[in-house]
Amino acid sequence: MPNMQQNKTQISVQEPNVRNKNFDEVCLGYTLDEAINEAQRCLNCKNKPCSSACPVSIDIPAFIEKLANSDIEGAYEIIAKSSSLPAVCGRVCPQENQCEGKCVRGIKGEPVAIGRLERFVADYHRKNLTLKPEMPKLNGHKVAIIGSGPSGLACSGDLVKKGYDVTIFEALHVAGGVLSYGIPEFRLPKNIVQSEIYHLKELGVKIVTNAVIGKSITIDELFTEGFEAVFIGSGAGLPRFMNIKGEALNGVYSANEFLTRVNLMKAYKEDSKTPIKCGKIVAVVGGGNVAMDAARSALRLGADQVYIVYRRGEAELPARKEEIEHAKEEGIIFKTLTNPTEILGDDKGNVCGIKCIEMGLGEPDSSGRRRPVVKENSEFTIDVDTVIMAIGTSPNPLILKTTNGLSANDHGCIVADEVGKTTKEGVYAGGDTVTGAATVILAMGAGKKAADAIDKFLSK
Repeated sequence: MPNMQQNKTQISVQEPNVRNKNFDEVCLGYTLDEAINEAQRCLNCKNKPCSSACPVSIDIPAFIEKLANSDIEGAYEIIAKSSSLPAVCGRVCPQENQCEGKCVRGIKGEPVAIGRLERFVADYHRKNLTLKPEMPKLNGHKVAIIGSGPSGLACSGDLVKKGYDVTIFEALHVAGGVLSYGIPEFRLPKNIVQSEIYHLKELGVKIVTNAVIGKSITIDELFTEGFEAVFIGSGAGLPRFMNIKGEALNGVYSANEFLTRVNLMKAYKEDSKTPIKCGKIVAVVGGGNVAMDAARSALRLGADQVYIVYRRGEAELPARKEEIEHAKEEGIIFKTLTNPTEILGDDKGNVCGIKCIEMGLGEPDSSGRRRPVVKENSEFTIDVDTVIMAIGTSPNPLILKTTNGLSANDHGCIVADEVGKTTKEGVYAGGDTVTGAATVILAMGAGKKAADAIDKFLSK
């Protein structure tokens, strides 16, 4: 009989007033007994609505059933058939909008905590693994992957298991893409990311860092060096700004720069060689997960007060519900229905305030969210000394500029079909470089689809 408790098994987290002063992981994870108890809440539905909502198609009821019966390695084997990054996905996937959103248990209570269980299984496997994975037999074909973020790692993982000789080219000095430079340590510890990448290396994936495609080597040159197909998973790392007065002042950051210096360059450490100046009163403009990450990081860097400034209402915040709740618990102040109109500076060129206007909500726009509308004569000013812009990103145009035959849309995203095939023969693309900024799991799903398409292309 399933465990019919209506609510999820509680999970341990750091206390808010403790965690907002350190970069240690907030969520402490399930114990074995807690994980098994939660797994036993699964009804093992035959039509598997949770699996159909998973972008990488994990057989969720099957892995949970293994876990419920204490077969943790069996559970891991099922997950690993579909996902190359289970410890990452268990932590950062928006399960509430995907697998857990379709869970039958959610009709009359809370859904099964699928993400927490995936995390537990992956962590248990990592801590207890003793045998190295068997390297697949090579099939004689070479594939190049541009970018070591979620889509590139997922694509490389699926291809190497099929026997392809796979090389990832990464522009930065550390592999992982947004997993390494974008998501803070307190949400996704970097040793977890590197452990997942190490597993792919053990399977045979090669990674070349400090390789900027379009500068170090071009896509056309990759083909001349023996690669028969190329997957572009270079993400969307070009920050956007509002183009309002004052964005060039000292103390204005893009969230990309701010989080990269914190996460990749460890600016939060006392002995950091590249510290970042974070003021005492910080405004983060935006309402997505990146905005939450930047705001919570600023608090941990010593800010006394941090604002989230968002032009729509709280109900329209695109960030995960869990991240919003954690931010509030930690003391972040939400200024919703507020839109910046100017960043104010002092006579030394430093930020000293942000001028805003109140907003109302009109009819829904193309995204389905109610359109923000300006309230007349509602201007006001917030005193701040740091502003972080977290209003979205675009793909870097370098690859498009240096590659003949690739097409882009009006937003600078590479044009590709549903399986990642681009307008250039043998070149596939997926993730944020095609869709614009999205989620880790959607990028992974795109990488998996492209891996299947590349396999069919090279198996002709």
